[in-house]
Amino acid sequence: MINIAFEQVVKQLVGKVDSPRLEGRMVLAFVLGKDSDEIGSGAFDLTEEQSEHLGKILQKRIDGAPLDKLLGEKDFYKYRFKVSEDVLSPRSDTEVLVEAAGRLIFQNKMEKVIDLGTGSGCILLSLLADFPSLSGVGIDASEKALAIAAENAKRLGVGNRCQLMNLSWFKDDFVQKTGVEYDMIVSNPPYIPSKDIDDLDVCVKSYDPLRALDGGDDGYDHYRKIAEVAPKILRKGGYILLEGGINQAQEIKNIFEKQGLVWCQTLKDLGGIERCIILKK
Repeated sequence: MINIAFEQVVKQLVGKVDSPRLEGRMVLAFVLGKDSDEIGSGAFDLTEEQSEHLGKILQKRIDGAPLDKLLGEKDFYKYRFKVSEDVLSPRSDTEVLVEAAGRLIFQNKMEKVIDLGTGSGCILLSLLADFPSLSGVGIDASEKALAIAAENAKRLGVGNRCQLMNLSWFKDDFVQKTGVEYDMIVSNPPYIPSKDIDDLDVCVKSYDPLRALDGGDDGYDHYRKIAEVAPKILRKGGYILLEGGINQAQEIKNIFEKQGLVWCQTLKDLGGIERCIILKK
């Protein structure tokens, strides 16, 4: 056994991450197979294999790898989701969309929602977990992402109300395969302009899948296509909630209004960015 002090772990992270004690506790807990609240100050006995694993995780974190991708889990909204490099890491900014969707589902007694670009499933599955009478469809062009979403659906106990489909909204048969008359569409599509990808933080551009980031030349390729299909799959009176990036809300609104949808509201995230655009058919 190898005896390692908690403070040794923290010392390696100081100056490298924003919360070295918190992250040190989480990493040690992960390696030891414990809950993080079981890790306090003091020393811990690790096997040689565990010690080697700990060292590799710490070095990758220092080199810029996001903690959630190293631990394989990320807390989002009320729940904990499995993640990998095959899915976009859930962001707290997206929680404003989930909360807004939840209010509309409750107020309108909605029954059927579709998530375009479901990734880990964090948006769709959070809503299904909150509303036991709700059913949903998660669409993604990546089979690997859908495998992660399927595991998360099982974790949250909503797999029987969730259908996952390997589709692209750019394909001609998209509407035929998804079906119609959805009460709500939710989507956090790729919206980073292609030319800006290289300027992203290393924790994003090197560890999140490119297909979940790249929104084309101007960042709006996916919005334009979703705006074409949304009126075809939404029921009359149905809503669509979209996430957007910095300074994109007005153009997203314009794109969907041109397809006959009616703007309802734009919501800001905790950083003051217009993050969630809500429209109605």
